[in-house]
Amino acid sequence: MLLKTSLTVLTFAGLCAGQAGKWEHPVRQAVRGVHGAVAAGSEYATEAGMRMYYKGGNAVDAGVATMFAASVTELSHFGFGGEAPILIRTKAGKVFSIAGVGTMPKLATAEMFRTRPLRIGEILETDPGGLKGIIPVAGIMPALVPGMVDSGLVALREFGTKSFNDAIGSAIELADGFAIDEMRVNSIAASRRFFDLWPTSKAHFLINGQIPRVGEVFRQPDLARTLRSMAEAEKKALAAGASRQAAIDAVRDYFYRGEIAHKLDAFMKANGGLLRYEDMAAFKLEPEEPVMGTYKGYKIYKPGFWSQGPSMLETFNIMEAFEGRTPPYNSAEYVHRLVEALKLAYADRDTYYGDPKFNHIPSDVLLSKEYGAPRRRQITEKASLEFRPGKINGKIGQHPAETEMARVKIDDELMAHDTTCVDTIDHDGIVFSATPSGAWLPSVIAGDTGIPLTERAQSFVLIPGHPNELAGGKRPRVTLSPTLVTYADGRPFMALSTPGGDNQEQSLIQIFYAAAEFNINAQNAVEAPRFQTRHLVSSFDNHAWNKGDLILDERYPPATVADLTERGHRTSVHSRYDSGAAPVLIKVLINGVIEAGADPFYDRSAHAW
Repeated sequence: MLLKTSLTVLTFAGLCAGQAGKWEHPVRQAVRGVHGAVAAGSEYATEAGMRMYYKGGNAVDAGVATMFAASVTELSHFGFGGEAPILIRTKAGKVFSIAGVGTMPKLATAEMFRTRPLRIGEILETDPGGLKGIIPVAGIMPALVPGMVDSGLVALREFGTKSFNDAIGSAIELADGFAIDEMRVNSIAASRRFFDLWPTSKAHFLINGQIPRVGEVFRQPDLARTLRSMAEAEKKALAAGASRQAAIDAVRDYFYRGEIAHKLDAFMKANGGLLRYEDMAAFKLEPEEPVMGTYKGYKIYKPGFWSQGPSMLETFNIMEAFEGRTPPYNSAEYVHRLVEALKLAYADRDTYYGDPKFNHIPSDVLLSKEYGAPRRRQITEKASLEFRPGKINGKIGQHPAETEMARVKIDDELMAHDTTCVDTIDHDGIVFSATPSGAWLPSVIAGDTGIPLTERAQSFVLIPGHPNELAGGKRPRVTLSPTLVTYADGRPFMALSTPGGDNQEQSLIQIFYAAAEFNINAQNAVEAPRFQTRHLVSSFDNHAWNKGDLILDERYPPATVADLTERGHRTSVHSRYDSGAAPVLIKVLINGVIEAGADPFYDRSAHAW
């Protein structure tokens, strides 16, 4: 045992060769199995996925069950009315994307929000007469069509093997009651003032009018009834002779074109919201092509330009254009290069990305190696304090920082409250990676459905002509960005995802480098110190920016922090418990063993079998 421990310490110490300082023993060990693995945001969710493996399900069955369970138990960060972009690799090696982000109601216009004063509940303290030009961050107005449900059902229908009843079973049990933890209790307590404005939310989240106590059994009877009614729709279809796929379609119809859609419509009309039955009925997802980039011997798959996912591929192209060896992991030179490359990719994200159904996105340029090379030459030994979108077809687009945007202090209780993560891989090489989010606390519960509504419309901007300008029927450009990596020959390599908003790509690319470039095991890769740049336009709340800000984990050696500060980065040091992300990673080892790791500093969970 002493030898094993010593080798682990030496392995983790070796992650950061070239730095002064000694790394402590990792908090956890990686988990490994030969049948399958699940890594997610909580033990409840992970266990739901593992149950599917034990029943003979594949990685997609496990991923969908995990996601549904998370929507019931991780209510501080994600709810049933939220979003869930998904990437899937099939046994045959084909990779698909499911764009699980709902659309803005057709009644909405950018001009409506540019001129509409904010109201109590959309902000807790307002200036006299209200403020204009801000998309609400809470309440009923920023609600989109719920996208997670269809995303999960499409994944299950097209790529799973089990029924909806199998996949939703754990979620129903948890809706009937689960022992609530500190994180969820604290989130409910912070939302107490908001609940006074929404009786349905107050009844849902409080127990006899009181904030639940840690360890108390938290029950969601309305949500449980909704989930059972969805399961019953499948049972009726099967009893009538429907196939497994057709029975799942019956669940989709019940939710989006049946009783649930009518209930959401009625609640919205009664409370001045925008979402209508017609928006629900028109929403239908199908598997689509992901975007794909290469880096050395790997293929990296991401969601499309309705997400921030392509910015990771841009960053890889810039980094690959550097000549010579990669600097030592987490050295000052390594951090500087990667931060500066990310700044350039984020400038493009903030300038050029938006729903491709409403815009012509110059994807062929943005994702090309030929574009990455001159972008790399913009990086010097000093930190840039400018926003520098690239030149596309001879023109440089207008960065949002160059426009006039309304500003208002958002109450802490109403600030965007993150996301979760779900990744699974099985022994057949089927891979599932998702970033479920939205409908976080404080959320509006839609009538007696028990469904929390998402607040995702805040990710739009109100800049006229911008690719991400709010419009009815449009998806906002979201931060949600699962990641799926294969070898160049198509063999599965890893799945990784994280909460963290604008920090998602930068955290995930650091974990990729740790696991792929430096061959660090899955658990050590997610535990290793990470940085976070805030040199970007926030995708949430006030769409703020912080030029040059670089947040470093407290475990970076003082000499590294000093070096980065000398280069012009506006550095600060934060606790490892406040890194702005909480990732999970599953990778397939050369011998076929499946290895998983989960961030211990924010209670992530990983199991393998």
